[in-house]
Amino acid sequence: MTQLPKSAQSKLEQFLGENIDTPAPKDFTQQRLPKRESIKHTLTGSSKAVNSTIHHLQVIGYASVGDWNPLIPTGKPNEVISILIRYILMQ
Repeated sequence: MTQLPKSAQSKLEQFLGENIDTPAPKDFTQQRLPKRESIKHTLTGSSKAVNSTIHHLQVIGYASVGDWNPLIPTGKPNEVISILIRYILMQ
């Protein structure tokens, strides 16, 4: 911390109720942050079936159409795949 003039430091210490040079508590860094884990949803099928399912999941409020990756051909006739990656909090 930069050194303040003595009068300003004294007023700040009075306001804060403690010595401003005291390091901040490590509570924030020691708090256990919630663990986030990725989960991948894959849809495989005809482009019509995959698109229909993606739109249905938007209607029920699970995922927006834009959250899914574009349809990718799998190499099998009339089959595509789309993936959605969500991050969930683990307890």
